[in-house]
Amino acid sequence: MADDIVALGLDFGTTNTVVAAADGAGRSRLIEFAGEAAAGAVFRSALCFWEDEQGWNGIASEAGPWAIDEYLQSPLDSRFIQSFKSVAASPLFDRALIFNKPFRFEDIGRLLLQKLVMHAGGQLDRRPARVVVGRPVEYAGARADAALARTRYDAMMAAFGAQVHYVYEPLGAAHSYATRLSEPATILVADFGGGTTDFSIVRVAAPGAARRCVPLASAGVGIAGDRFDQRIVTQLVLPLLGKGGQYRSMGKLLEIPGGYFNDVADWSRLAMMRNRRTLEELRRLQRDALDPAAIGRMIALIENEQGFPLYDAVGRVKRALSDAEVAPFRFEGGGVRIEAEVRRDAFEAWIADDLRRIEAAMNAALAKAALPVEAIDRVFLTGGSSLIPAIRALFLRRFGEERIATGGELTSIAHGLALIGAEDDLTPWTA
Repeated sequence: MADDIVALGLDFGTTNTVVAAADGAGRSRLIEFAGEAAAGAVFRSALCFWEDEQGWNGIASEAGPWAIDEYLQSPLDSRFIQSFKSVAASPLFDRALIFNKPFRFEDIGRLLLQKLVMHAGGQLDRRPARVVVGRPVEYAGARADAALARTRYDAMMAAFGAQVHYVYEPLGAAHSYATRLSEPATILVADFGGGTTDFSIVRVAAPGAARRCVPLASAGVGIAGDRFDQRIVTQLVLPLLGKGGQYRSMGKLLEIPGGYFNDVADWSRLAMMRNRRTLEELRRLQRDALDPAAIGRMIALIENEQGFPLYDAVGRVKRALSDAEVAPFRFEGGGVRIEAEVRRDAFEAWIADDLRRIEAAMNAALAKAALPVEAIDRVFLTGGSSLIPAIRALFLRRFGEERIATGGELTSIAHGLALIGAEDDLTPWTA
């Protein structure tokens, strides 16, 4: 790390993690990762674990794209963990058992950062004291506890930076977008991540102003890309695994508990189902189910560690529907084979309620800022899910195409967080 770097911006995302470094002259650059598996500046927020006597506590691990490589080499002998940021604020999550060893949220997070530093090719070995970390406006999950999330983030980040500051993620994107503007503007930033959708309204001054950006309001909702994935899994996968089916108990027919299906559809929980207790419960359920073959397919999906291939198949069809009206969904693994055509209008119907809640969060940000739609000069859409046509259509309808800007969907937040970190006073930005 060069001596002129004064701050790091860390966008720890549900799907991807990105790091940027800022100097004291208003510039920031992305940290690129080195190696055959590297994907530029984008580091997947995923880990793979496997048993190894030389590993910590008998378990070795990898992270980012290298975790995917390790999983693909030996899926049955590994545990692949993804989207774990989704449980940061969950009081229901205590620890995950991986090969019968307990891992807390902060344990998994620290491992992710350790591997990230290792794969940065020395760029992060000497880090500036100040690190600005993005956080969602509203955390994902039922009964989300922001104070609990902060405690877990603090423990995760303790060894990464001496001075750790937290800033709403869309405010980071606002700083990044402000570098494109040559005149004053009031901007609405909409950040569509994997776990949350967040909005910030910022007043941007002309270049050269002592304080370029002034935050006016923020709002968010725990719905984003992973929720859209759940809708696809619910429609195309879960019916083959027994959802809506029944089992016999004490002479009665009962509906199969929905909790199993909720876990299968949640990327942060699917991998955790591969444990003795859950599999034994499912085998007992299989014996009493009216359709035991469907429960057998669920068991095979879990035992054969098919979370990543299923995630990959869902992601492919979702991306394809951004460009086409009809796209194929294909998945085969763990004894489950699915081939279906998915229409864009069907997908949009599946996520219609989610889109209404997202629009309500945007309206809440506008209300907090006491601004009408007409007062917004520019709308900056960022995050991977911003590419979904139904989301773009929401903003086209409200703001018109001439006010909408995109670009840097996966990197703009990290850039802006680093620029915030280079400012003398971070007080207006910290959350």
